[in-house]
Amino acid sequence: MITMGLTGGIGAGKSEASEYLKRLGIPVLDTDVVARELVTPGQPALDEIVAAFGSAILDSQGLLDRSALGQKVFENSAARQRLEGILHPRIYEGMDRLDPRTIASRSAPLRSGDPIAL
Repeated sequence: MITMGLTGGIGAGKSEASEYLKRLGIPVLDTDVVARELVTPGQPALDEIVAAFGSAILDSQGLLDRSALGQKVFENSAARQRLEGILHPRIYEGMDRLDPRTIASRSAPLRSGDPIAL
């Protein structure tokens, strides 16, 4: 079994590579989608993020305001690490339950021991 992680900055081609692999019939896990699911209302991760960063990161409907959260974490490495500490273990948990033929893609947080990172 080969596990790959597709990483890179905005515009690096992660989505295109992921779609290409899907067209080849290769199972793909998009961790961006998993992360979005983790922060929907009622999910424990969203509650923990609000506790860490305040209710100002929610919009008027109680949904995560990604822009407001981004302003708090992307220029502050300690805040970003705190957010990653909330989300990454939950993403890893989901990855550990995957069919072993699935490729973790996009911005998958890689761990030491992951077989291949591209």
